[in-house]
Amino acid sequence: MNHQDVPPKPALPPAAGLPRVPAPAAEPVLHPRMEPEDAAHSGRVNGRTLWIAVFAVVLLAVVGSLVWLALWLNSNQEPGASGSGAAGVLETTVEPPATALPLPREGVPPAEFALGDCFKDFDPEALASTVVACDTGHSAQLVALFRYPEGDSYPGAEALKAKALEACQAARLGPAANDYDLNYERSFPSTTSWESGDRRVDCYVTAPGGNVINASVLP
Repeated sequence: MNHQDVPPKPALPPAAGLPRVPAPAAEPVLHPRMEPEDAAHSGRVNGRTLWIAVFAVVLLAVVGSLVWLALWLNSNQEPGASGSGAAGVLETTVEPPATALPLPREGVPPAEFALGDCFKDFDPEALASTVVACDTGHSAQLVALFRYPEGDSYPGAEALKAKALEACQAARLGPAANDYDLNYERSFPSTTSWESGDRRVDCYVTAPGGNVINASVLP
């Protein structure tokens, strides 16, 4: 076989003649938090947070102003303006009158009872009592009292009871009180007597055995 009759192998295609297609540009990969719609949502959230912070500051300022105003009004309130009776007078020390009244005295109303008075056959609910000399037989003695201010409104029975108890706790008894079996007894105004001007709550020591006390139990 004549090798010259075999057609030669085709040559490789020329590389320089092939068209070159440019590679597509790489697209940026966005993180979900950086996508345009999420970025706008973040802006709205930040704006709402700012308004909430401004509102909170304004609210705190208003509340602080109201508290300051309340404290200022309270500090400028006139003493005794409330009806609590805090400006009243507690009496536990006897001041003898300049001229001794003749005793016994019958039919003495409670409004005329004086601190240190001793009473025969005492009844705290009676409209009048008999005041006797404390060195004679008696069953009760007024040992403390509290006077409410004239302008006070009626504080109620429970408040009056509590104030009478405070008066009894503040009473100062002398050595003679140890010689007798004594009880405390309280008396306070009703709504009717308060309206008529009664502003006293009284504390008595009483003897359950009757007119067995023969001395003042005050110092």
